[in-house]
Amino acid sequence: MRRPRLGIRSRLLVAVMGAVAVALVVTVVALNLLLQQRLSASATSLAKAQAEAQLGSLDVRDGRLVTPDRPDDRAVGSQVWVFAGPRLIERPAVPRSLDAPVRAMAGGPERSRNVGDRARLYALPVVRDGRRYGTVVSAVSLDPYEESETAAVVGSIVLAVVLLGAIFVASRWMLGRALLPVSTMTDDAASWSEHDLDRRFDLGEPYDELTRLASTLDGLLERIAASLRHEQRFTAEVSHELRTPLARISGEAELMLRRERTPGEYRAALEAIQRNARQMTGTVDGLVAAARREAGLTRGTSDAREAVRAAVEHAAGRNGKAHLTLPQEPIRVAADRELVERMVQPLVDNAIRYGRTRVDVSVARSGSAALVQVDDDGPGVADEEGDAIFDPGVRGTAAGDSGNGAGLGLALARRIARSAGGEVTVTPSPDGGRFTLRLPVAR
Repeated sequence: MRRPRLGIRSRLLVAVMGAVAVALVVTVVALNLLLQQRLSASATSLAKAQAEAQLGSLDVRDGRLVTPDRPDDRAVGSQVWVFAGPRLIERPAVPRSLDAPVRAMAGGPERSRNVGDRARLYALPVVRDGRRYGTVVSAVSLDPYEESETAAVVGSIVLAVVLLGAIFVASRWMLGRALLPVSTMTDDAASWSEHDLDRRFDLGEPYDELTRLASTLDGLLERIAASLRHEQRFTAEVSHELRTPLARISGEAELMLRRERTPGEYRAALEAIQRNARQMTGTVDGLVAAARREAGLTRGTSDAREAVRAAVEHAAGRNGKAHLTLPQEPIRVAADRELVERMVQPLVDNAIRYGRTRVDVSVARSGSAALVQVDDDGPGVADEEGDAIFDPGVRGTAAGDSGNGAGLGLALARRIARSAGGEVTVTPSPDGGRFTLRLPVAR
C-alpha cells in the first residue's frame, strides 16, 4: 500500500479547500445563472410594458388604426413600432438595422425575440372587438443588462477568490492549532517511552478526541512500562539463577583439580556438575523456545498425547509416582512437540517434588482447546499465591526453606504457553495442587 506523502494537516487542508472550492464554484455558477434569468425576465417585462403602454394609447376610427399625434410619444427614448396590418404607421428614432427583424414580427402572435446581443423585441397584437387591426412592437436595449451580468460575474469570481484565500489562511491556522496538542502528545510519549516510563498525561476521564488519545497513550505507556519491568525482572532472575549453577560447577571443578579424590568423591562431584548443567540447560532451552515462538520462528503442530507422555516419562525416570491418563484419539495442538514438553515438564516436576504419594496427569479435549491437567496430593497452593508463584524467582510457601528449584519453572511454563496462544493456571486448594495447561487445537 502506497503511503501518502502529505501530512495529516496538509491532507485535511486539501480536503477542506477542495470542498470549499467546489461549494464556491457551484454557488457562483448558480447565482450568475439566476441573475441571468432575472435580467432576461426584466428585459422582457420592460419591453412588454412599453408595448402595452403604446397599445393603450391607440384608437380605431372608421375601421382604421390611428396613433395619437403627441410629441411626447416620439421622444428619442421611445422604441415602439406600430403596424396597421403590414403597413408601418409609427417608427421610433432608432437605427434602421432593427427595421427588418421588427417587420418580421408584425402580424404574428404575442411573442418576444432577441436581435443578437443588442436588443429584446416584444410584439403585441392590436385587437378591438375580436378583430385584429395591427401590431405593436417594442424594443429594449440589452447593453445595460449585459454590463450588469458581466459585472456580476467578475465581482462574484473576485469575491470567491478572496473568500477562498481567507478560508485557506483561517483553515491552516485552525488546523495547526487543533493538531498541535496531538503533535505535542506524540513527541512527549515518544520521549517518555525512551527515558521516563513513569510519566503520564493524566488528563482525567476522557470526554473528547484529545483526552481519549491521551488516555490511550497513557495505557500504552503503562503496558510498555509493565512489560519492560517484567522483562528486566525476568532477566535479572534468570541471570541470578544461571549464576548459581555456574558457581557450583566452577566450585566442584576447582575442588576436583585442587587435590586427589577417591573414585566415589569424583563420581559425586561429576553428578553435581551434571545436575547443575541439566538445570542450566532446562532454563536456557525454555527461554530459547519461548523466544523462538514469540518471534514467529516456530509454528508447527503436534499430538499433545505424545508430548505429555515424553514429559511424564522423563520425570518418571527420577520418580515413579506419576500416573498418566491419555485419550484414545490424537489431539493435535498448535505447537511443536518440544515446545509442549517445555510447558508440561515444569508442571510435572513441580507435582512430583511436592506430591506425597501420587501425581495424576491427564489429557483431554474441551471444545477448541486441549487441556493438560496435573494433580498431586501435596500441600497445595494458597489463595494469595495463585498468581505470584508464576513470577520469576518466586516460590510458594509449600517449598519452605528447601533449596531445590530455582523458582523459574512455572514462570517459564506460563511464558511458553502464552507465546503459543495458551495459558497455565492453578486452582488454589489446601488439599493438593492442580495445574492446568490450556492449548489451542490445531486447525
